[in-house]
Amino acid sequence: MTDQVSAWAERVTIPTYPIGAPDKNPMFLEKRVYQGSSGVVYPYPVIESVADAPVDQEWTAIFLENRYLIVMLLPELGGRMQMAQDKTNGYNFIYHNRVIKPALVGLAGPWISGGIEFNWPQHHRPNTYGPVHWSVDEAEDGSKTVWCAEVEIMFNTKATYGFRLHPDRAYLEIDVQLSNRTDVPQTFLWWANPAVHVNDDYQSIFPPDVTAVMDHGKRDVSTFPVATGTYYKIDYAPGTDISRYKNIPVPTSYMAYHSDFDFVGCYDHGAQAGMMHVANHHLVPGKKQWTWGNGDFGKAWDRQLTDEDGPYIELMCGAFTDNQPDFSWLMPGEAKRFTQTFMPYKAIGGAKNASQDAVINLELDETGDCAHIGVYVTRPRTVTVDLLYQDAVVWSRTLALDPATALSDTVTNLAATVHAHAPNLQSSIFNFQSTFTLRVTDDATELIRFSPLPDEDPHIPAPATPAKPPAEIATIEELFLNGLHLEQYRHATFTPEPYYEEALRRDPGDSRCNNALGLLLYRRGKFADAEPYFRRAIARLTLRNPNPYDGEPFYNLGLARMMQGKHDAAFDALYKATWNAAWQNPAFFQLARLAARAGRLDEALALITRALDGNRLHHQARHLRIALLRRLGRDADAAQEIETALELDPLEFGALWERHLSTGDATFAARAGTLLDTYVAIALDYAAAGLWDEAMALLDAAGVRAQEAGVRAQEDGQPPDPMLRYYRGWIQQMAGDDAGAAATFQQAAAQTPTPHFPNRLEAVRALEAAMAVNPEDALAPLLLGTFWYGHRRYDEAIACWARARELDPSVPTVHRNLGLAYVNKRSDLDAGLAAYEEAFALDPADARVFFELDQLRKKCNHPPAARLDALEQHAALVAQRDDLTIETISLLNWRGRHDEAFRRIMARHFHPWEGGEGKVTGQYVLTLVEQAKAHLDASKPHAAIDCLERAQVYPENLGEGKLHGAQENNIFYYLGQAHAALGEMEMARAIWERAATGLSEPSSAMFYNDQPPDMIFYQGLARRALGREDEARIIFNKLIDYGRVHMDDDVQIDYFAVSLPDFLVFDEDLQQRNQTHCHYMIALGHLGLGETDAAGAHFDAILALRADHLGAQIHRGLGD
Repeated sequence: MTDQVSAWAERVTIPTYPIGAPDKNPMFLEKRVYQGSSGVVYPYPVIESVADAPVDQEWTAIFLENRYLIVMLLPELGGRMQMAQDKTNGYNFIYHNRVIKPALVGLAGPWISGGIEFNWPQHHRPNTYGPVHWSVDEAEDGSKTVWCAEVEIMFNTKATYGFRLHPDRAYLEIDVQLSNRTDVPQTFLWWANPAVHVNDDYQSIFPPDVTAVMDHGKRDVSTFPVATGTYYKIDYAPGTDISRYKNIPVPTSYMAYHSDFDFVGCYDHGAQAGMMHVANHHLVPGKKQWTWGNGDFGKAWDRQLTDEDGPYIELMCGAFTDNQPDFSWLMPGEAKRFTQTFMPYKAIGGAKNASQDAVINLELDETGDCAHIGVYVTRPRTVTVDLLYQDAVVWSRTLALDPATALSDTVTNLAATVHAHAPNLQSSIFNFQSTFTLRVTDDATELIRFSPLPDEDPHIPAPATPAKPPAEIATIEELFLNGLHLEQYRHATFTPEPYYEEALRRDPGDSRCNNALGLLLYRRGKFADAEPYFRRAIARLTLRNPNPYDGEPFYNLGLARMMQGKHDAAFDALYKATWNAAWQNPAFFQLARLAARAGRLDEALALITRALDGNRLHHQARHLRIALLRRLGRDADAAQEIETALELDPLEFGALWERHLSTGDATFAARAGTLLDTYVAIALDYAAAGLWDEAMALLDAAGVRAQEAGVRAQEDGQPPDPMLRYYRGWIQQMAGDDAGAAATFQQAAAQTPTPHFPNRLEAVRALEAAMAVNPEDALAPLLLGTFWYGHRRYDEAIACWARARELDPSVPTVHRNLGLAYVNKRSDLDAGLAAYEEAFALDPADARVFFELDQLRKKCNHPPAARLDALEQHAALVAQRDDLTIETISLLNWRGRHDEAFRRIMARHFHPWEGGEGKVTGQYVLTLVEQAKAHLDASKPHAAIDCLERAQVYPENLGEGKLHGAQENNIFYYLGQAHAALGEMEMARAIWERAATGLSEPSSAMFYNDQPPDMIFYQGLARRALGREDEARIIFNKLIDYGRVHMDDDVQIDYFAVSLPDFLVFDEDLQQRNQTHCHYMIALGHLGLGETDAAGAHFDAILALRADHLGAQIHRGLGD
């Protein structure tokens, strides 16, 4: 290929494991913890199944290629880069997964490994398995750019990012623009998530100033690259290089604490090739590695995510973030821009510094009296490579390099070389700790340099600490900052309201917390309730001065009034907000909308121009300016503004629609495709400015486009999202067409619910309008209740759903939603159970509702035998879901039907799912141990040994591998018993020694990999078998003492929890959970001491709280 760039799209066939349909039930998952922050997925529907076998599936792929690189992008899968190869050596510098094999670990379900995923506005990207918009541009310099864009529906922000390849350069630029399309501040993070192939020769290359790394939420810290302490429960003492994949046995994340360098990368020392990411560290500070680990657990995950491409690690690169979670703010109308560069490099042995121009390595070998030098360049050029000692050049080479040929050289006899080129240097002064510098220049222009850093004791930061309870916080300012932090970081289980409310209890007029609480209410659609808080904030701010330092409460007051239809009062408040520069641009934008809505188009044009004066990247403002120019007949000016808008964002759909309106251009339809939320977003922009005809035309185009493409939920061709018609009816009503609005609302009400759930603030007004016009509409209150619940307005949600049930009791989702609310928000288990029973009766094919119903029966402590009967009566539903299958297996084990449970386990291929960690493997081990015990009771020690040895090896169909350090004390205890039964006492004692070791300090067991008390109990039994009775009794008494001391603890959710699987459906009573755990410890302790009556009392107490408690059921029989 000559020095040019080719870009093309084609349909490619990739083996793909099909996914299930989106669940029709809204998933709220309010206390779900995901990557250290909130795992709320609403309004996205959730997909909960993946097929066991692949099919050949066609995907749209976009290729970019020059003489050095070829990359492939998949816009139908989140706009990810799927493959990137260095053509000069055939090295895939980005992991190329040749199969699409999802696992159910994404925010909304399916997630795939490999390539580069772009995680935004949080981790992992909610739409990572969905389509994005795309287009291809060519620049005058011959570069070509593939643009991708998405308006996400969780917070209604937009990302536009372009993959650019230059004709003569071996790197890929990614230009990113993140925009806030809403009227209020939003939080976000952006992590480019490249995967890379790994093996025993792999090393992550972090900058040399990275001496400490931190876990999610900065809750833990380790030295780097050599870890010397315990990290992720692995003791790396006295020192282990955790930059090497081969040295990390368990799933592990680490993120650089700080770096002043602009790069992070990796290197395969066997292939002598690697990947490098370069970006301005002031904007892109995040540097992270994630691995599943190289143990059995990690290898099982490799099998789940690929068929033949092997293990990988993720080497993430974060913009405006350095941790997960670590969110930044986007103000209304703001756009943040940055560039990330990915490139291969080779043959230099690693890296010490990197830029877009070059990657360099300098290794000083004091023992060998030499320096190893490596230089790689990203385009053909003649360079001079200098090695300096202090300020003197002691070695130099000038040579032609290109991306196919790197410099790798060794300067030998380094001390003599230094003296030869620096004759004034006294020999006593020279040492390897002095300043060497490697410098690369091109025509006297310095491209890059590196000097080894001083050998100093590294600064190791302290881990983060949890937020204190509000009552324990000393100052109102700190209460505000803690509440704001919880908002900004989207904390999963702690909410900001108690902090703001405590501050207002102490000082009811505090402007910060009044504004914050008002904004929370506004975000939740409670516009009238929000207004008094903004007024109180303004009253405090203007106590001594009518012109306050902060204009935000005026701006927010204007928004609240505007959404209540109080437009004149809103105009006054917004104009006052323009007195503060920080709020001028968004306020002028809203003022222009209000003026346009009132028909004052000239005034609106002047106002929107003011908005753009201070923010040329306010894309909605520019779109409104184009529309106003067109309405005023200034077509040439409008056309020029369209070109400007598309230069700033090639996928600015407001400008593309305006071009369509002016010229009939079809680009909008081609690029918008069937992503209907983009149509809605632009339509609502028009509606906010009173441009009713344009808004309705877009909504009509969305419906037509959906029908043409076959994207429909019903056979009659209705739009797949009923909100399209509700929005249209609302807009007709505002335009004065009451009859048309009523007819449209009737059409909307006739639709059936679909997995499209309202989330925009405008939806509140549209649905309330529909309910007022058509009181018999059952769909509108169902949808509005869903909005209210998703925005934590529970009483309003229950009221709406109750109205929907009264109007149409035949809709199962209404009953299911009410059941969820009754249980989680009113603690009314009886009402919740009745609602769930009705939902399932109305749709007995809904496996998700059946799963939730079974979980509720478990929560209500229904007899396990009755639950098992119900599960077996609905075997077809159980077969659809792994979680229902494992519940069935657990109950079979509870009933003592271990052989049947084992057959069920081995007959199914399980897919890991969130909340299922350790459940399948736990039942597998338990089943085999119980079978072994039965064999021992039947004097069949050989059969017992066979079961216990199988229990130590997890078959692939379980979908999960054994975690490094897994506690298997029970297996080894009974294995010792089996060998003892054969008279093999030396072997038995050796195995009991293994059973007697491990973590022996009792603790709470919140997470699946925490030490269960059973394993401590079997340590005691093993020590007894070894004749160490005193040690055994100490262990049993520890269990009793812990249970007694902690029985009445006030248990709180861990502030830094990264997963809470038991909270995914129903809230759990943490105190009851703790009491069950403590009773279990006490029972096991008494059992170990031979105090069977006391043990039995505590086992009975457990079963009274949790009838299906397997440990209690099994061990209660040991005392017989």
